[in-house]
Amino acid sequence: MATTLSMLLLMLLIILVAAEVFTNALEHLGERLGISEGVTGSLFAAVGTAMPETLVPILAIIGGSGSMAVNEEIGVGAILGAPLMLSTLSTCLMGLAVVRSRGLAGAIRPESGGLRRDLNVFLIAYTLSAAAMFVGSAKLRLAICIALVLLYIVYVALTLRASACLVDDGHGTEAGGAMFLQRFGLPVNMVTVLLQLALGLALLVGGAKGFISGVEAASSLLGITPLLLSLMIIPIATELPEKINSILWIRKGKDTLAFGNITGAMVFQGTLLPAIGISLTPWVPRTEVFAGIMLTLLAAVWLRITASKGIKVGYLLVNGGLYLVYLWISLGHS
Repeated sequence: MATTLSMLLLMLLIILVAAEVFTNALEHLGERLGISEGVTGSLFAAVGTAMPETLVPILAIIGGSGSMAVNEEIGVGAILGAPLMLSTLSTCLMGLAVVRSRGLAGAIRPESGGLRRDLNVFLIAYTLSAAAMFVGSAKLRLAICIALVLLYIVYVALTLRASACLVDDGHGTEAGGAMFLQRFGLPVNMVTVLLQLALGLALLVGGAKGFISGVEAASSLLGITPLLLSLMIIPIATELPEKINSILWIRKGKDTLAFGNITGAMVFQGTLLPAIGISLTPWVPRTEVFAGIMLTLLAAVWLRITASKGIKVGYLLVNGGLYLVYLWISLGHS
């Protein structure tokens, strides 16, 4: 157990360093491309840091253990557990990161148009994903999968189209400091920006993969089922890049980047990944699974409501409470 704990701490340190490297390079990339913080956070950062939790369910479903049932449980749990973690625990951690500096009544000011767009698309997509669990028709399930993929394509187009106006309104991406590779005497150009970006992403994926291995080892010692592991434990590890990146950004006052990183990943994981799950697994409702879906939708609805009237730090702590409710339901059922 001591060896497993040491591995977890080492992987967490790697992820923390990687997140600093990645966010620093991403800010410089967005600044050089002249794009909005919404595009940088919701598309670039969200998709880039979503690689670990994207690969886990795919690899589990198509090439996991010898048991197909176990593979499907891990795949479904990882697909649905990621948005749950982002909409509840991750947003709560962002609030906790600034509660001392801003107070519970302190304002969080992401660009509201992009945040509302992200949450609207996610709510539509995740509702379709939930409905698919009660659909028996193969043709209708296929139609839902196609709709989810098309929805993400439309989302990307809308986000990119809004970028130019946002930059003109003062929401362009600005780097908060010198690029890390400059410390090694390298010039700042597109090649070195992309090099540091690739380095940070590789460290993020590698660190998350190592953390997942450590979590799996610890869970086996604790006797946790594959479904519970994939719903509760694996997302904590795979969502670490988003959590750390968003905490770093919100502490620097870059609220749009912080929220875009979370909600953009929610859209990515609420459209494309469920499409894979619906098409490759039985995708049927179980107590832990359906409770997770309902609480995820509730958390997203709460964020959407607060996005309209103004987000306060204390509002995000409600999302953390929803995660505790999920833990109570899941552990009580198991």
